[in-house]
Amino acid sequence: MKNKILKRLLFIILLLLAVLICLPVLFLIVGSFMGTDELNIYLGPVLGKSSGFASWPLLPTYPTFKAYVQLLLDSPEFFVMFWNSIKITGLIILGQLLAGVPAAWGFAKLKVWHGRLLFNIYIVLMLMPFQVTMLSNYLTLNMIGLMNTQWAVILPAAFSTFPVFIMYHFFRSIPDAIIESAELDGAGRMQIFLHIGIPLGSSGIVSAMVLSFLDAWNLIEQPLTFLKDMTKWPLSLYLPNITMDNAALAFVASVVTLIPSFLVFLAGQNYLEQGIAASAVKE
Repeated sequence: MKNKILKRLLFIILLLLAVLICLPVLFLIVGSFMGTDELNIYLGPVLGKSSGFASWPLLPTYPTFKAYVQLLLDSPEFFVMFWNSIKITGLIILGQLLAGVPAAWGFAKLKVWHGRLLFNIYIVLMLMPFQVTMLSNYLTLNMIGLMNTQWAVILPAAFSTFPVFIMYHFFRSIPDAIIESAELDGAGRMQIFLHIGIPLGSSGIVSAMVLSFLDAWNLIEQPLTFLKDMTKWPLSLYLPNITMDNAALAFVASVVTLIPSFLVFLAGQNYLEQGIAASAVKE
């Protein structure tokens, strides 16, 4: 009886926390259906149009699609940045597949001299925030002539160590007996990687790519640092400055930007949970 009460109490607490976490998203959706005048009433104290405290309703008083029409039909620069985000994100994920998957397999299964030490040194790079490596990246990209090009954002992210860390633990979980049996049957290293490693480690690969998509889709610091031409900016930089004049547009742009991340998260949720669990396992 006592355990049931504790479980129910824990469930209620977790439910309340979940509702609190989801409230900003709910407010975002509600705000996207408000007009400028209504937003001015609620956000005026925040954006300097009036005094007092900001408030927010659960539903808009006068719902309107005006901001959606303005963004989707009268804002061509939005679609330019949307395409930039798709291109940057897609190439980053492609680069991580081509570079990260073989690297994770090599660290996990190939017996090399001081392989574990090399892996630890490699993973240390993951612990460094962008601010630490920003100057060295800037100098390197400038030296090879990639500054103010989208490749300046794509290439450093394509060789990120984080997806390697996720996939490594999945590849490590593949029994060595399977690989040894394949070697006895005459399979080469490439055949083992393609026909055993990738199929059995597919959950780790998908979970790493889901996390990579969420990260690449929301890049802010890297484009601001390496891209001076605004026509090359991704969608995450569409509205860096929110004022009362573009508040309605900001809400709608945020909702539209959120949709791809939400869909990718739903599609890869199970793989994502497996990836987080695997990365938490200590050997």
